[in-house]
Amino acid sequence: MSQPVIWCTPNARHNVRPVTPRSTSRRDLLRTAGTAAFALPTALLIAACGGDTNTDTNTDTNDETSTGKAELPDDVVLATRWVPTELAPGLQRLPVSLATAAGLLADGPPRLTGKVVDYDTGEVLVDNVFADRRTLGDGTIPFYVFRTALTSAGVYGLVVDGGPSEPTAFQVRPADELPVARVGESLPGFDTPTVDDPRGVDPICSREPEPCPFHSITLTEALTLGKPVVYVVGTPAHCQTGVCGPVLEQMIALADELGDSAVFVHADVYADDAATVVAPAVQAAMLTFEPVVWITDDTGTIVERLDAVWDANEIREALS
Repeated sequence: MSQPVIWCTPNARHNVRPVTPRSTSRRDLLRTAGTAAFALPTALLIAACGGDTNTDTNTDTNDETSTGKAELPDDVVLATRWVPTELAPGLQRLPVSLATAAGLLADGPPRLTGKVVDYDTGEVLVDNVFADRRTLGDGTIPFYVFRTALTSAGVYGLVVDGGPSEPTAFQVRPADELPVARVGESLPGFDTPTVDDPRGVDPICSREPEPCPFHSITLTEALTLGKPVVYVVGTPAHCQTGVCGPVLEQMIALADELGDSAVFVHADVYADDAATVVAPAVQAAMLTFEPVVWITDDTGTIVERLDAVWDANEIREALS
């Protein structure tokens, strides 16, 4: 099997792509959207290692903090942190950070509000969406997670109140084009590397100065215990200040908090210390991006999948 190309999801400190001009057409957007990092009109794409529709969508019409526009810089743009090839019909999770021409913003308002529109017509499809500021700790770039529900494949736009007038485009793809296990499916088992059996992966965990504690049993074994499972694939050593390292550190603290009520398993992305060989766990999950975490219920059914960037609270919420 050929080695997949792993797109390391956005490091909040580096590799910010330039803003795409307004003249980008829908045809151009659709043609380029098949690549891991496609151009988004009036958006920045960071390249970092990084019940009903209203219930699961961040919408709010009553909270007074969501009714006013946030005070944002005049030249603010959205730095998109979702994986552009992984949005399917149903529920969409859209993490963003804020940026200006000077770079990514290390601070921002407590909440952003906005709407989702049809990218072609500008018709408002979901109004009053909101996202609260989240952080991975000191020295990391804050982010906001919008959630919406769109049932059809197509090209849509996120408009943030007080932000750019031009929608930040995203494409929802047919689910049958997306092979990575999603919410509602059973999480496939896999014999991930453990301390007792590294299965040819060295090191089994690139966290420094010591491996994380999530390598005592395999994912296959974890799924037989009748408990919720939290399975993360990411490379902390190669992304210590962006996403992979900080999210893993938050998960270690969360695992301590939860005790034996959930089982945590980690698989690194590379099978060698030089990061030249993709690990078998990546091949098994058919990943082309990192980091990603799956959260299951006690039957092994996926209740949440978080791509690119998340904090411990999102995992806690999924397990509640």
